[in-house]
Amino acid sequence: MSVLEDVTEKAKQVQRDYAGEADRPLVGYVGAMGAYAAFVGGLTVLGRLLGAGLPRRFGLGDTALLGTATFKASRMLAKAAVTSPLRAPFTRYEEPAGATELNESVPGQSHVEHAAGELLSCPFCLDVWIGTGLAAGLVIAPRGTRLAATVLTAVGVADALHLLYDAGKKLASG
Repeated sequence: MSVLEDVTEKAKQVQRDYAGEADRPLVGYVGAMGAYAAFVGGLTVLGRLLGAGLPRRFGLGDTALLGTATFKASRMLAKAAVTSPLRAPFTRYEEPAGATELNESVPGQSHVEHAAGELLSCPFCLDVWIGTGLAAGLVIAPRGTRLAATVLTAVGVADALHLLYDAGKKLASG
């Protein structure tokens, strides 16, 4: 056997030992981790090319802004009806899930498709990608990033107010 065949067989054995009868997309997850590493590497190279230095620290205000913006962006990308065309190649519509959100399943014909579907339909999974992008944006293009993060935060606050208003109406009428 060649080295490539040895590695391939060992990877298949790890897959079988890990997943048993379940079909867990470990190969797809390795691809997603590799894509994330490439994303971080690309952001690092871009920052160096632009001469962007790392700040000594991020302030509490920036951290809160990025946290809220990351929440809203990941939720919007993973669950919003309007962004379903981005997820459609990797997910299948199941049912509405409340205010403008959808529940979707991840059938995935291949391990890579399945892992991509899980990533795109999971706001928790998207958080690390979006948070990394926004944090890098604060270093590379702080003004534009603060503007985008402020818009996402304002939309998230408005969403919360809509939900509170609707809950208040239900309480008042019930």
